[in-house]
Amino acid sequence: MKKFKTNKGYILIESMIGISIAIVGILGILNLLSRSTSLNRVISNQFVGNYLAAEGIEITKNLIDANVIQNKPWNQGLISGSFEADYLSMGLEPNQSRLILFDSANNRYSYQTGNPTTFTRVINIQLIGSEEIKVNSIVKWTSRGGGQFEANL
Repeated sequence: MKKFKTNKGYILIESMIGISIAIVGILGILNLLSRSTSLNRVISNQFVGNYLAAEGIEITKNLIDANVIQNKPWNQGLISGSFEADYLSMGLEPNQSRLILFDSANNRYSYQTGNPTTFTRVINIQLIGSEEIKVNSIVKWTSRGGGQFEANL
């Protein structure tokens, strides 16, 4: 009596399982790359937002220093309120909630020239007394996915 081997079709099933495992692995790697790219963008925007917020405080400090150097009262031209400013301007302008522009020719952020970004900056100034001032610089932006972010210094 002869015995018949019934191993037909096992190679096909094993290869389908192997291909499925390989596809799941490749999709996992692609998902990881996609998420790391999007997190890189979020971190980059956070860095720029913090830089722009710090710049708002530095601009106000430069205005105070310029007053002192010119023998003017240190707080001349400073009033309580919400303002916009950049290094190309000579003073504080009332807040208009304008987008900050990026000029790729000189790698500079300003309100005058460049391409629109998603960043807005508000410099809040509060005169506390004749010898004290409180400066708060807030930069807000929206990410590509619609997330709202803020750097508040």
